[in-house]
Formats: sequence, C-alpha cells, structure tokens
Amino acid sequence: MNGTAHMALGAAVGFLTANTLQTDPTTTLFLVGVGGVSGLMPDMDIDGKLSNRITFSHKFIRTLAQTIGILMIIYSVLEGSETEKWVGVGAGIGIIIISTFITQRHMLTLTGLGVLGGGLSLQENWLWLLGIYIILASFTPHRSYTHSIVGIVFFGVIAHQFESSLGIEGIFTTCILGYISHLIADMKFLPFNRRGVKLFLPFFSKEF
Repeated sequence: MNGTAHMALGAAVGFLTANTLQTDPTTTLFLVGVGGVSGLMPDMDIDGKLSNRITFSHKFIRTLAQTIGILMIIYSVLEGSETEKWVGVGAGIGIIIISTFITQRHMLTLTGLGVLGGGLSLQENWLWLLGIYIILASFTPHRSYTHSIVGIVFFGVIAHQFESSLGIEGIFTTCILGYISHLIADMKFLPFNRRGVKLFLPFFSKEF
C-alpha cells in the first residue's frame, strides 16, 4: 500500500477518535493530522516512504559537502599562512572524501540525532524518544522492527509522553491505532501485498 493510503487510514483513525470523544473542531483537525503522521511512522525505516521525505537527499548533501571542501581548499591556498594552507587543504580533501560515503541512511540517522538533541534541549520526553526511534529505524531493514509489536510498543511510549506533554485526550489512542492501521494494511492477507509484516520480531520471522 502506498504512503497516501496509509496516511488516509491514519487520518480516518484520528477523525473517528475525535468523533468518539466529541472534541472541538480544532482538536479534531489536530487528531486527524496526528493520525495521518502515525499511519506513516512504520515507514521511517530504511527505504521507507516517510524516511525519504523527512531528510534532505543524500546526493544534495554530498554535493554541498564537496562544494564546501573545494571552497575550503581554495580559500586556504589563497588566504592562509603556510601552516594554515596545509591544514585547510587537508581538511578540504577530507570533507570531499568523507562526503562520497554519505548515504540516505546516514541522513536519516543525522535527522534522528537532530530530533534527539532538540528533545533533550527542550526537555520534551516524547521528542527525544522520537529521535531514538528514528535513529534505530535508520539501521533496520524495511518492514522489520518498525512493522512489529516491538515497534508498536516503542511508539506507544512516545505517544503516551506526547499526550502527557500536550494534555490533549485522544492523542495516545490516535497514535497507536494509526500505527497499527499501517501494519494491518501491509499484511499478506490483503491480495495486493506480496510481502507481509514480521509482527513477532525478534522472536519469530514469519510474515503475516
């Protein structure tokens, strides 16, 4: 199932939750948005649809880093003292070499580190936990741990902290059901799915 369908399912969950709780229009709209994002969260893993949308293209970052490296070399040669020239040229070459190894996974990891740092700085538990989730997801294959009960539990902890932080009833329910809707929509019993989800990782690798 594509990302738009997953987001729509999650948004529907948010709307149903809001309708059940009889929330005001603003809260309803908020829960619909939270549900839509939650419906995409399992695809935060490597090659997942969401992971490619929250990060800059690794090709863009690679080109940017290489440009910075070249400019550093030129500046060091033209403006630096004898020692500074060698240091600057060496640093520039180092940046260019390192940039060739940048992949999309590295970008996802860096995004997670940024979210983690932001959460710690703001002292928001849900935010730094989300950062850890993104970092861990950057090292897991697609449709593995983020598509399992382990992923549901971890995201549930984030959702609980998120609801506690904002004090809006329905966030936890929306997040959990939105997340689960993604896993159900990816299961093999649906005819359009060639692959299923490994719900019981790391204990069993059978696809459902």
